[in-house]
Amino acid sequence: MTSTFPDISISTDRLVLRPFEEADVPALTEMMADDQITAWMAAPVPFTEAEARNLVTRRAPARRTSGDGIVFAVTELLTQRLVGLVELRDTDWRVLSAHAAYATASWARGEGYASESLAAVAQWLFQDQKFERLEIRTAADNTAAQQVAQKLGCISEGVLRNAWIARTRTENWGSARPEAQGGWAEIRTDLIVWSLLPEDLDGAFDQFAETGDYAHYPSWPQRH
Repeated sequence: MTSTFPDISISTDRLVLRPFEEADVPALTEMMADDQITAWMAAPVPFTEAEARNLVTRRAPARRTSGDGIVFAVTELLTQRLVGLVELRDTDWRVLSAHAAYATASWARGEGYASESLAAVAQWLFQDQKFERLEIRTAADNTAAQQVAQKLGCISEGVLRNAWIARTRTENWGSARPEAQGGWAEIRTDLIVWSLLPEDLDGAFDQFAETGDYAHYPSWPQRH
């Protein structure tokens, strides 16, 4: 029988991580259409409202029920605005490991939301779910994602050469149609592999406490 993660929400002092809801579709559409997310993530281009609705109503729930992982909508506690997402995937229930991916809305960057939400997920994964390893893979030129992994306390384990396809902006100078000018070209890039083990997380929490960026989440309320 395939193991699955519980249907839960996680909260920190500033954030609530919960399952996506259909009301999130407009904000998710806007967030995922941002150039920084398009460049580094394997999301469809263009990321339409139909794509967002498919993620919210089908793909995210199926990831959890299939045992592959879980997808969290990251929202501000006070405003309830969608600030990002965190997902676990490629879960190995025998090894007790999973891969993490994350994205932050353009307007919410620079606030430490990505590292705060990942720290909360990691703490839940290790303490409540008794997992032994969390893995993050970042494109070689995606310095923002690498800084998040470093702040979390992840250890760089090595490089997967030529293992990812990123995107870069292009200009279609020969087109007479303004709406056709500019697009995306795919480029191959390396992936840096980062890992986090339960014992790695202690130092990260000390750092968050010193900077005021993070507080331990108070509970793991079960959704009904």
